[in-house]
Amino acid sequence: MWGARDNGDQKTVTCVACGTSVERKNAREYDKQGDRWERHGKEFEHLCKGCYQDLCHQPRDGLESMLINIEENMKLQSQSSSKPESQSEFLTQYIETAEEQYDGESTPDSNSQSE
Repeated sequence: MWGARDNGDQKTVTCVACGTSVERKNAREYDKQGDRWERHGKEFEHLCKGCYQDLCHQPRDGLESMLINIEENMKLQSQSSSKPESQSEFLTQYIETAEEQYDGESTPDSNSQSE
């Protein structure tokens, strides 16, 4: 009914989570916005099957844009200083931003995920 997708000559892709090269047919598409069904004008990243299975499939409304904003702000700050951003600084900024954004809202417990 739908026919094969045209993936060009791309036979292997790299998993964005672990860096493994896998055949495209054995990879899973990953959409940063969380809507892989809306395909128009998008380029998808890929995950190997193992990393895809480990991925949390809970809704993540606004998470990707928040992470991108934090990353961009940190890059601007590191350009104005000679010190590059660190993972710990990123995580600190993420926690502060999440607390501000969700100030007092009930957030799902990470241990109560249902699949």
